[in-house]
Amino acid sequence: MDVESATAQVKVLVIEDHPIVHDGCRSICRRRPDITTMEASSAEEGLALNRSFQPDVIILDIGLGETSGFDIMPKLLADNESARIIVFSMYEAARFVTRALDLGARGYITKNDNPNAILTAIDEVRSGAIYLGQSVAQALALANLAPANDPLRELTERERQVVAQLGEGKNLSEIADCLDIGYKTAANTVATIKQKLGLATSPALIKFAVELKAKT
Repeated sequence: MDVESATAQVKVLVIEDHPIVHDGCRSICRRRPDITTMEASSAEEGLALNRSFQPDVIILDIGLGETSGFDIMPKLLADNESARIIVFSMYEAARFVTRALDLGARGYITKNDNPNAILTAIDEVRSGAIYLGQSVAQALALANLAPANDPLRELTERERQVVAQLGEGKNLSEIADCLDIGYKTAANTVATIKQKLGLATSPALIKFAVELKAKT
């Protein structure tokens, strides 16, 4: 990165629905006097601030209540073509990383990465590079998945999240809490997933999810 781009003021928008994560991102960014941050706690607020604030970098969570961060990514880029999106997620599986990159993200870090990874990612994506956190870079290298081979290619992002949670051994109540959705929504999503994947029973879906996690 050249001297001019390194010293220019950087506008960062954090779209994240967990207040503790908000505070953490804000504290990390404040280590750098050249970074100005704004925070949104919902997809709707994030879309509005993206239009008005026109950030250089957007730090975007995948899970935003009833909406996936992936679902709003095309709109964010349509409203702000020059923005660089960094996905900041709890999910490390390669399928989430490839999905993010396919949608136009320039970076992907997880909440298990070193906090300084946020600042490194901001600098790297502004320089035109792709930045992947250590854990997801390893997962991506090991999986080496092509989109055509993705067994979840017919699922929405929310459905992919539910499969990931099932693969971690969570029940419907735990999935609903983790994804901040209702129990009925979680149950209906599981039913839709079974239909799309051609799996007749919930145990068959759980077996599929666990085996898929083991591969990634």
